[in-house]
Amino acid sequence: MIKRFIIAIILLVLVCGGLIGFNLFRAQAIKDFFANMKQPSQAVSTIEVKPGQWLPGVEAIGSARAEDGVNLTFQIDGIVKEIFFKPNQHVKKGDLLVQLDDEIQKADLVATKAEAELSEQNYKRAQTLRTQGVGAVSNVDTTAAALSSAKANVAKAQATLDLKRLIAPFSGAIGISRVDIGQFMAPGTVVATLQNVDTMRVDFTVPEQELKNLSIDQEVQIGASAADYAFKGKIIGIDPKIDPASRLVSIQAQVDNSDKSLVPGQFVQVRVVLPQEDNVIVLPLTTVVTSLYGDYVFTVVKKEAAKDDAAKAADAPKADATTADDLVLHQVFVKLGRRTGNNVEVLSGVKDGDIVVTSGQNRLSNGMSAHIDNKVNPADAQKKP
Repeated sequence: MIKRFIIAIILLVLVCGGLIGFNLFRAQAIKDFFANMKQPSQAVSTIEVKPGQWLPGVEAIGSARAEDGVNLTFQIDGIVKEIFFKPNQHVKKGDLLVQLDDEIQKADLVATKAEAELSEQNYKRAQTLRTQGVGAVSNVDTTAAALSSAKANVAKAQATLDLKRLIAPFSGAIGISRVDIGQFMAPGTVVATLQNVDTMRVDFTVPEQELKNLSIDQEVQIGASAADYAFKGKIIGIDPKIDPASRLVSIQAQVDNSDKSLVPGQFVQVRVVLPQEDNVIVLPLTTVVTSLYGDYVFTVVKKEAAKDDAAKAADAPKADATTADDLVLHQVFVKLGRRTGNNVEVLSGVKDGDIVVTSGQNRLSNGMSAHIDNKVNPADAQKKP
């Protein structure tokens, strides 16, 4: 009985030891497999760093408005008698647009003219009597004052009559009528908007630090988006005061709008063009990764370069598009400068001839094997107009 118990214990120890040994062997085998497993080469699109010309600019957002644009209103009240325009009609300066009922004003004008004629006759009669020596000087003065007052009343009545007519102050396109025939018009009621859109003005603001770079007649590019600056203009006004609350400077630009593409009130992107600079390294924004530790890019280098430290790797042989098995990725921190559109200036970190990855950096890591495939390259798409 005791022998059987001892044998059972020995068998149990052997089985447990075998299981433990097998598990240790399996864990070590798995560890060795993954340690020695060759990572698959990652396909990347790249761009070669080449210093070139840089056309810097000051970018902002603005609002377009017509050079001449008003909301038409009446200064006095009245009943709308006639409307002489249609929506979107082009009107000329001096055209009659709306007529209010003016019968009372016409009657007042006739009465004041009659009074003026009587005052003029009295004045002439007083002058005649004075020359004959039978009239007093005071009568001449009284009738002269009465004549002047009567003429002023005529001018006032004529001005009141004219206020019953809405005249186009300049040529342009008139909008939708906001009044109807027979409607009572209170002073200040908007009748329609009149806009001359042949020339537009764009109002925008820039930080006070950029004020030193701006000047009158400086070129400005304007578009509906930062990728499409379809219009060119010039700065015509710079506010001499900086807003103390926002630290922004108000700028006004003038733009030719002969094709009527810009609409008053439209939101636009603005870029003030600065003088061209040479020998500047510029990369697409898609090449740069922003992290808590700084901005960096991935460069493609030879495997031999990856064995050295970062300083030696920067001077190592550069990758080319014909190699696929001896390339690795190297993480390089960069210092960025100005940005314009989809491009950014690189002040340090990369140099002429470096091969920089343009997309997919979220799936890359330092030292990873890579091969270049530029069939679809985001950097090329950003260069297209």
